[in-house]
Amino acid sequence: MSAGWPVALGNGPLRLRPLAIGDRRDWRRIRQRNVAWLSRWDATTPPGADARPRTFGAMVRAMHREARAGRQLPFALEYDGEFIGQLTVNNIVRGSAQFASVGYWIDEAYAGRGLMTLAVAMAVDHCFFELRLHRIEIAIRPENTASLRIVEKLGIQEYGFAPRYLHIDGDWRDHRLFAITREECPKGLQQRLTRGWPLG
Repeated sequence: MSAGWPVALGNGPLRLRPLAIGDRRDWRRIRQRNVAWLSRWDATTPPGADARPRTFGAMVRAMHREARAGRQLPFALEYDGEFIGQLTVNNIVRGSAQFASVGYWIDEAYAGRGLMTLAVAMAVDHCFFELRLHRIEIAIRPENTASLRIVEKLGIQEYGFAPRYLHIDGDWRDHRLFAITREECPKGLQQRLTRGWPLG
């Protein structure tokens, strides 16, 4: 296993732990119930590209292979022991870069309560203090106001705009780009949330 994985992270009733094949039923139930809420933000495979895994089990196995190689952290998000979403640290690059990106989704029934904001803070802190990464990036569609509130609350700064950046909901979509480095939050994003932003 790679350093820092598998791992479970917790803050009160909120928990991040490795996504498992046993999550299949809950994952499908939530995704089906939230299809209108999530589909416009979902990554899709562009025409002519290699197909993404077709089953939940294949997806989890592929993610775990990437995790063992140190390139990804596929987390399930739980609240009071109930599966409510997913957060993945993607594209972990070592060497001179030491960066990664974060993507996530949450059940609409739990949205707007600050849970994903805290989950992102937990994941970023793990990346900075346990994996010793230097920079974490988040790409967000300009129309995704819920995700934009997350980076705003965490004080993650915008650094650019990427036209037709990712294939989302069936087409190449523009994204706003946000990033934070370890120097910008030396005591972590969870403390930043607790103490309030900005943190001196």
